[in-house]
Amino acid sequence: MTELVTFRTERDGKIAVLTLDDPPLNGYTHAMMRAFDDAILRARFDDRVEVIVVTGAGDKHFCVGANIGELQRMTPNFKNSFCLHANETISRLEQTPKLAIAALNGNFVGGGLEIALACDLRVARRENGKDCGRTGLPEVSLGVLPGTGGTQRLARAVGKSLAIEWMATGRLLTLDEAKSQHLINEIVDAADRGAWFEKILDYSYEFCTPRRAAKAVGHIKRAVQSGTEVPLEYGLALERELQARLFASADAREGLAAYIEKRPASFGGA
Repeated sequence: MTELVTFRTERDGKIAVLTLDDPPLNGYTHAMMRAFDDAILRARFDDRVEVIVVTGAGDKHFCVGANIGELQRMTPNFKNSFCLHANETISRLEQTPKLAIAALNGNFVGGGLEIALACDLRVARRENGKDCGRTGLPEVSLGVLPGTGGTQRLARAVGKSLAIEWMATGRLLTLDEAKSQHLINEIVDAADRGAWFEKILDYSYEFCTPRRAAKAVGHIKRAVQSGTEVPLEYGLALERELQARLFASADAREGLAAYIEKRPASFGGA
């Protein structure tokens, strides 16, 4: 049986690759979400891992959201628990103090976009100049709303009015439209999926030691993800607390010394 979420590491174990793998659509089931939750925790607790990359298996779909067939078979109480657990899982990804990058290999619609929105950076795929997918939250066509954080995270990403328009119409966006609204960070073109993913790994490795202070990157993420959800004075307090931890780190000592000595810093992650 196919493993629903594969976990592997790349580049000296510094990059954890979490692959949603349930052909043909990579639609998530309760079993997949449990496996995804476990993979997120595994990456969080692995001291070698500095960056988490989330992608989908195959060439066509990152993830198209919840498996509709399974949803139809669920009781109302199970549906509620399923949605709660899915929310908890992607919030765990969002709050993990390591940079999370969504490597969007194909369509990322519905719950697929909701997972991508819980990542810190989003990089989509083109093949020889052609978009390999579209994005949007079309749940209104099923008579429901985006229930895995979509109404909240999309509004925070693009503003209330645009988010309501996209969700109320259910329309899908091209990659250029998504990038123009800062819904994705980069569109990477390559000859095939393999070449594209090598570029994703190169991009991800830019945030790893020794070139980058990965601990500082993780603390920047925490300051933004948590701090922007509370009043400014509380966000500033969190920022000061995280800065104090970084000032006590070996990487901060290395960074300051390298600046004084006019040389490139070599960070160790401590």
